[in-house]
Amino acid sequence: MPTFVDQTKIEVQAGKGGDGMVAFRHEKYVPNGGPAGGDGGHGGSIIFVADSGLRTLMDFRYRRKFKAANGENGRIKSQYGRGAKDLYLRVPIGTTVYDFDTNEEIGDLTENKQELEVARGGRGGRGNIHFATSVNTAPEIAENGEPGEDRVLRLELKMLADVGLVGFPSVGKSTLLSVVTKAKPKIAAYSFTTLTPNLGMVILPDGRDFSLADLPGLIEGASTGVGLGIQFLRHIERTKVILHLVSMDPNNGRKAIADYQAIRKELISYDASLQNKRELIVASQMDLAGSQEKLIEFKHDLVEAGIDEPVYAISSVSHRGVEILMQATATIVDQVENEQAVVQQQTVDQVKEYKYEAPKKHEFTVTRLEEHVFEVKGESLERLVERTNLDYHDGVMRLARKLKNLGVDDALRQKGAVDGDDVIIGTFTFEFVQ
Repeated sequence: MPTFVDQTKIEVQAGKGGDGMVAFRHEKYVPNGGPAGGDGGHGGSIIFVADSGLRTLMDFRYRRKFKAANGENGRIKSQYGRGAKDLYLRVPIGTTVYDFDTNEEIGDLTENKQELEVARGGRGGRGNIHFATSVNTAPEIAENGEPGEDRVLRLELKMLADVGLVGFPSVGKSTLLSVVTKAKPKIAAYSFTTLTPNLGMVILPDGRDFSLADLPGLIEGASTGVGLGIQFLRHIERTKVILHLVSMDPNNGRKAIADYQAIRKELISYDASLQNKRELIVASQMDLAGSQEKLIEFKHDLVEAGIDEPVYAISSVSHRGVEILMQATATIVDQVENEQAVVQQQTVDQVKEYKYEAPKKHEFTVTRLEEHVFEVKGESLERLVERTNLDYHDGVMRLARKLKNLGVDDALRQKGAVDGDDVIIGTFTFEFVQ
């Protein structure tokens, strides 16, 4: 079994905020006393950190749930509860994070030590020191801490390589990688030798360098899941340049142009934008007898197909043409990087216009579940109930006043609610009284 893990599903649970405290001053020489309940501390958030020392998502293969610590509850004597420490999870550079349920991309970690907050800790609740008024100088009111975000994520690793080697199985990709870098991929004369992407660094005599990835062999239907399927096609997305290797082995029973077109079809079927990615066509295995004749035929077929691109003939065994290919590759990598830098600068220079939209607060719906049972749904209302400490009469009365001011009572009456009916808001059930 290969140990390379490039996609996984995990659940993250940020910490709950600490509850606010209801407390009063009882010092001997403070005759009027007064509220002295402190605020709860914030819950811990969960943050991903890109780490250049990691190569796979193996750390998430066997442990799938991560929970940050809760904030400490508020204390007496107006002391705040301690905030929880954030939980940092290390992931490889090139990790993209998606919401598992909506498939929304949350973030893309492409630089070493880059951070991405994926679940925010809940705010701490306020203690009763915040609720004193001239009318109520000793309020028994405090807020509960907010729950931390709980979400299911899909992590996807796309290898960050400047150049990707593509082509049918056994066309010499791993051999070329071993010749031009210090990488030591497994090499054998059968299909799908490479079960995991291999990455190496090419350093040229003129000081230029680029990273080179040997991606597992593709076959027809790969974009729809045949063979290794799309498991490794995603790694091609991030490369700046593709080296498309086509075997010149006259005994493999295939036409070179057919091999080339089949791989191009799979790439474009997976992602249409790959059609515009810079590509060098490489005729490999030129040390074999009869390879020269097949190369001549391949070049002729390319012209017939309307493809007017140079073909780099190489033999990784004898190293013929390899240095020329690497020099040409480095030149195109530099060109692509310059083009990308210009596009990024233009994006930064563009003036962005933002249209302010006031947040939708306290919107809610009332649904009659059955006779004498109603449910009120609304994100901000449910959060209000969650944050209200219902152990104290003052807190319950404050919630009742807020619900009435927000129009909940009127909406319930319009739906036919009468005295004694049950009303559900989130996890809280109370009796309706007009």
